[in-house]
Amino acid sequence: MSAAQWCFSDTFSILPRESIPLSFQFHSLTRISRKRIPIKFAKLAMTQSQSPAALPLRTVPVEEEGASSVKPIIDLHNLEPKLLQNLAYDALVWSSLNGLLVGDRNSQRSGTIPGVGLVQAPFSLLPTSFPESHWKQACEVAPIFNELVDRVSQDGEFLQESLSRTKKVDDFTSRLLDIHSKMLEMNKKEEICLGLHRSDYMLDEQTKLLLQIELNTISSSFPGLSCLVTELHRSLIQQNRQDLALDPDRIPQNSAVIKFAEALSKAWNEYNNPRAVVMFVVQTEERNMYDQHWISLVLKERHQLTTIRKTLAEIDALGELLPDGTLVVDGQVIAVVYFRAGYAPSDYQSESEWRARHLIEQSRAIKCPSISYHLAGTKKVQQELAKPNVLERFLDSEDDISKVRKCFAGLWSLDESDVIKDAIQRPELYVMKPQREGGGNNIYGDDVKESLLKLEKEGSGNEAAYILMQRIFPTLSKAILMRDGIPHKEQVVSELGIYGAYLRNKTKVIINEQSGYLMRTKVSSSNEGGVASGFAVLDSIYLV
Repeated sequence: MSAAQWCFSDTFSILPRESIPLSFQFHSLTRISRKRIPIKFAKLAMTQSQSPAALPLRTVPVEEEGASSVKPIIDLHNLEPKLLQNLAYDALVWSSLNGLLVGDRNSQRSGTIPGVGLVQAPFSLLPTSFPESHWKQACEVAPIFNELVDRVSQDGEFLQESLSRTKKVDDFTSRLLDIHSKMLEMNKKEEICLGLHRSDYMLDEQTKLLLQIELNTISSSFPGLSCLVTELHRSLIQQNRQDLALDPDRIPQNSAVIKFAEALSKAWNEYNNPRAVVMFVVQTEERNMYDQHWISLVLKERHQLTTIRKTLAEIDALGELLPDGTLVVDGQVIAVVYFRAGYAPSDYQSESEWRARHLIEQSRAIKCPSISYHLAGTKKVQQELAKPNVLERFLDSEDDISKVRKCFAGLWSLDESDVIKDAIQRPELYVMKPQREGGGNNIYGDDVKESLLKLEKEGSGNEAAYILMQRIFPTLSKAILMRDGIPHKEQVVSELGIYGAYLRNKTKVIINEQSGYLMRTKVSSSNEGGVASGFAVLDSIYLV
């Protein structure tokens, strides 16, 4: 059995535990000063005909809720201490043996040299309960969002117009739009389009709605490690089934890494050059490299494909464009360019990186994503799509439009005076978002009020760099979070990401499917939710 087949088989096994030499002490991960805003007193009030994206938030009194609307699977904070010790020890052994790993931030070379400074990725000891009805809803809508991204990407006028004001005040978005504009001027058509997306959701406690946080169209991370956490939880529950009284089959199968590799492989097939390779565009230092290497391993073991890893600077130095549009990097023909970098300003340290991005876009290599797919996933475009009658421009089915719109939280531009006034008065009900990916960029609480007042006073037009979003208050639950080999008992909230894969060659849609999931859990006092940025841990779901 190959390494990839073993690592992603249906059942995992770990070495038997002879003894538990560690005495685990429970700690609190809560270090963030911002407090979670309680909203037990209020819920959104809207008629069925009103879209949450079109109205300022309004609150009406409700009764104090008792137990959470999502029934916990077990009381994790009151498990028998010996059982907790065994679970934690087995989880650490399993994650070490099965590659649930990241580079240690304290090790200087852990982001550049494989195998140096390995530590377990942060994870939740057991899965988080999640309503099966909302799970099915999120899976059902994934192919619709895939199609929506593809349709939006083909409307260059819509992308340019939607981001025109943002371009004037956001240098990063401006540079991306410049490349997109040059492709339009060249009449450059992407005949083969590949998207590997992730749509992130939270379950709002007050409205009981599954609401979309964002749609990621570039560098949707953790397809590899998310599968491992799913199998870790299945293994722990199976081995401790009698003590936990849980069913491992209630944890949905997670095939994200298999599906991602399959989509990349099928895109490679469409390129139709057996000598070509798949190129991963990576950051200079990447402590999450093992998530990426899992995809490379599956491509090699299952599909016999060669992958190479290059930074944007290396592509600029080693890349060339042949007269027929073929992209050659370091002497190798590139069939598919898979971006795991290039989504943040920090990935473009000089003009070298921008030249590389432009070179890639000019080529006939299949981009994942193309510049138009990248722009289709920006916060501003997300807000524009939430406006009345805009989805109808891109989707034909009224049923599909209804399903997508049901997921939208309130989204507004900063030129809507009524919304701005309300956000200044009640900033705890809003989130202020810039056009950035990667976590740690959003503005919450009183900082929303201060930022809006500052922008009003300046009158510089910088408000176009942001959007406002309804703040979602998800269900609180109990969890045990594993960081640095230490279990921490915490009150937490969770965010569900649904992966989607889409591949089209001209008018033929080859793949359009839901492709696994990512569950991230964080302490309830934390506003941000990125795992790689240090705010959250990897998790899986237990259907209830």
